[in-house]
Amino acid sequence: MNVTITSRKFKARENLKSYITDEALSLEKFFDNIQDVEVILSFQESKEMLKIAEIVVKVPGHVLSATEESEEFEKSVHLAVEKLERQLKKLKTKINERI
Repeated sequence: MNVTITSRKFKARENLKSYITDEALSLEKFFDNIQDVEVILSFQESKEMLKIAEIVVKVPGHVLSATEESEEFEKSVHLAVEKLERQLKKLKTKINERI
C-alpha cells in the first residue's frame, strides 16, 4: 500500500507525517486489498484557523474519500480515518454478500 502525503501552503513536520502513515496503515485491518492512500492537508485562514485533512483510499473498483476539519491536523486525520473505517467495513460487507 502506497501512502502519499501532500501539504498545501505549508511544510508538514516529520512527526505529523509518521502519525498520518500509522493511521493510514491501520486501515488495512478493515480491508485487505488497499492499493493507495492519499492524504491532503490544508488549512483555512479564518478566525478559527481550521486544519483540513482529506483522505482518498483506492481499492480495486472503488475510490473512497473522507474530509474532516478541526483545530489540529492530528484530530482531523483521526476523524477522517474513522469515517473511512466505516466506509471500508460497509464495502467489505457488500462484496461478501455478493459472493
